Amino acid sequence: MPIFPPRRDFLRLLMLGALGTSCRRLARALDSDVPLSARKLADNVILITAGCNVLLVTGRAGCMLVDDGPADRANELLKVVADQAGGQPVRLVFNTHWHSENTGANDVLAKAGAKIIAHENTRLTMGTDIFVAPQNRINKARPKEALPTETFFASAPTTRTMTFGDQPIEYGSLPQAHTDGDIYVYFPNSNVLTAGDVVSGGAYPVLDNSSGGWIGGMAQASKILLKVVNAETQIVPGHGPIQTRADLESQSEMLSTVFQRLVKLMKQGMSAKDMLAASPTREFDARWGNPELFITSAYRGLWGHARELGGVI
Repeated sequence: MPIFPPRRDFLRLLMLGALGTSCRRLARALDSDVPLSARKLADNVILITAGCNVLLVTGRAGCMLVDDGPADRANELLKVVADQAGGQPVRLVFNTHWHSENTGANDVLAKAGAKIIAHENTRLTMGTDIFVAPQNRINKARPKEALPTETFFASAPTTRTMTFGDQPIEYGSLPQAHTDGDIYVYFPNSNVLTAGDVVSGGAYPVLDNSSGGWIGGMAQASKILLKVVNAETQIVPGHGPIQTRADLESQSEMLSTVFQRLVKLMKQGMSAKDMLAASPTREFDARWGNPELFITSAYRGLWGHARELGGVI
């Protein structure tokens, strides 16, 4: 029987949320025959994409990845990496969060000697059976070989620095947002930032309630990332096209506005169905799409934070 970290018990015992329709759609894209593609963002920074975005950074010390795609495309990914990096070995990997389409090649890379850095909650979730309610299935624990080899745990926001070859790197934890183990990685010399699915690629963000994701944290995380980037920063979302600071500002504005509205509606005793009928996202839907999954997941996440929101029960 799986053992969960105590601070997650409330959400998991109520089976609140999961990856939802958006992630299932993306997963189907990952399983398709669409070939992986590579696009240079800077002299030594390459975006590899086939649904899930993987960032490849080359340098004198070998190469590194931020996220590493789904398991069934690991061999394809490693071939593209070898082609793009001139055969350099992968020495370092960052996992922005635990989802399998972002960590699928972990075990292969770790066996080849790569160090894998992630938030401690990412390691905990990957090592645990977790129930995904809407999909009515258990996401099985990953084998020990796939787990991050170096983790950190700190109250967000926190920033850490390191150098990989001659490449300075800034990285840090974020509030519970997409999950409760989200991190960002920023390359100041190239002015490229990635934060997995904390940055949405053009649809309403996915709030994975099954591992602590919620709209309040997503709004806060967006504001934190805005302090890291500038107008020229290339922002790599977990899925979808490159974003700009202006795109992130729009995401932050949307999240803050909808969060405030949903808290107010919740305190009026509204259900998720009532909230949908109230159209709290009305002016944002043209850009962000169908809000049904987003509002439903946001509602579940709000109840997980009812005590801190106050005035609810």
